[in-house]
Amino acid sequence: MRRFLILFVVTLGFLPLVGCSEQREKIADLFRWGDQEMKHEVKKADAKAAEDLDMSKMTVEGLKKQGVKMTEIPSDAVFVSPERQQISGVRFGRVEYRNLEKIIRTVGRMEFDEKKISTVNPKIGGWIEDLYVDYTGKMVRKGQPLLTIYSPELVAAQEEVLLALKAKKILGASPIADVAEGGDRLLQGARRRLLLWDITPKQLETLEQTGEIKKSMVLYSPVDGFVMEKMAYKGMALMPGTALYKIGDLSSIWVIGDIYEYELPFIKIGDRAKISLAYYPGETFEGTATYIYPSLDPKTRTAKVRFDLPNPEFKLKPEMWANVELKNPLGRKLVVPEDAIMDSGTMQMVFVDRGQGHFESRHIQVGSKVQGYYEVLSGLREGERVVTSANFLIDSESQLKGATGGMGGHQH
Repeated sequence: MRRFLILFVVTLGFLPLVGCSEQREKIADLFRWGDQEMKHEVKKADAKAAEDLDMSKMTVEGLKKQGVKMTEIPSDAVFVSPERQQISGVRFGRVEYRNLEKIIRTVGRMEFDEKKISTVNPKIGGWIEDLYVDYTGKMVRKGQPLLTIYSPELVAAQEEVLLALKAKKILGASPIADVAEGGDRLLQGARRRLLLWDITPKQLETLEQTGEIKKSMVLYSPVDGFVMEKMAYKGMALMPGTALYKIGDLSSIWVIGDIYEYELPFIKIGDRAKISLAYYPGETFEGTATYIYPSLDPKTRTAKVRFDLPNPEFKLKPEMWANVELKNPLGRKLVVPEDAIMDSGTMQMVFVDRGQGHFESRHIQVGSKVQGYYEVLSGLREGERVVTSANFLIDSESQLKGATGGMGGHQH
């Protein structure tokens, strides 16, 4: 600009200077205009220098010196533009603490409580004369007559008792102590023999008082319950130890549930379970886990777990199907959404959002899967944001960057 003014003035110097006041005034105006332009250029240069100074403060080091907290993006992070994220449906979830509760649901089958099953069998041989309980499924009470057995051995044993009773009276009058005690021992042995054959003390007392020998013996039910099996028939010959009835007590009942092997760590003895049946809609029962069977079914990969239920009204019946539900609180755990995990079989990986379209691939270690979340054992912190949808898009970008890294790097 100044060279232009000088050239202009030199050119004007060749013009006549006499009587040219107007020309001199124009030249002065030109110089004033030039000074204004120079001042404007200086202001622009100063503003540019100030802007460069501010930009230098915006560098990483400058921001750190100003106390601004910076998030460093790893060198292996991949970049996906916001537009492409929206088109691909990229979604996010949070790493957070949650109160977890493992819920296990299965189907169980009801069975008799094996600890409350009794078998009725005689200890003497003979023939069945009368059959009082004559069909399977009948309910019997403790002490109720089941059948009568005719036994020659029983008749002989009763006769021995009566003879021993008479001998005791005779020998008891002897002045010799050993003779008197021998009669008493003879009677006690005869009595013991009948008692061991399940003759009741009352029956024995009646025999001694009346002296009447019974040719048949009555067998009584040892428990309250239902006849599960009946092997006795009228007129049937039997040997000592022959099983005649199997009686099951239904005041309590078992539910046998099938639990998958990966759910077994969440079940322990004493856990409470909610039992429901289609047979009783809207009604629930409570059972307790009392036994975990030691083997697995190789086909279904399940183990059987036994639950005990009280059944005072006999509403629950063997062979019924039931729905079993267990809730096991696991406490407060750091978790990540299930959809965020990419499992290769040997390791688990997630993509962490580092902001401004950058994603960091990170290997983590997870624990149990509960309610759509995995427990985080290591690799993530609370509050971090992870990708839960379109993970494979980001994974493909990461693999592409790794493949082109050997050719001078790859930038998006």
